[in-house]
Amino acid sequence: MPSSWTSWASWDLLWSVLLGAVVAAVVLWLLLLAALWRGRPEATSLREALRLLPDLLRMLRRLAADGTLPRGVRVRLWLAVGYLALPVDLVPDVVPVLGWADDAVVVALVLRSVVRAAGPDALARHWPGTPEGLAAVRRLARV
Repeated sequence: MPSSWTSWASWDLLWSVLLGAVVAAVVLWLLLLAALWRGRPEATSLREALRLLPDLLRMLRRLAADGTLPRGVRVRLWLAVGYLALPVDLVPDVVPVLGWADDAVVVALVLRSVVRAAGPDALARHWPGTPEGLAAVRRLARV
């Protein structure tokens, strides 16, 4: 077999692998978007969550630092805080409305998980905002 044939075959294999990886990443991204869309809160709760995002972030950090919560809950909270801190999101933040909406959906899903594991009192103990804001967070977490 000529060496040029071997070189061509290896490049063809490399491009096939790269194309497969890109397609797999796009499919995974679409599946994650579908999961976020399915778990999204109602439209009014989503708007409230976007408005309350700074207080929600402070509450997530406080909950994650609370040693009385189960370790699995704290790990999920730290992962959520890390996701929110990363500049790379499922939907980039530069996309109007949708860029922040994926962050709000992630927060809503994590809050629902926290409420199931730790109870709704954990939210109230660590909420830094107004009582109206806490009521909105409870709606967001479906409490």
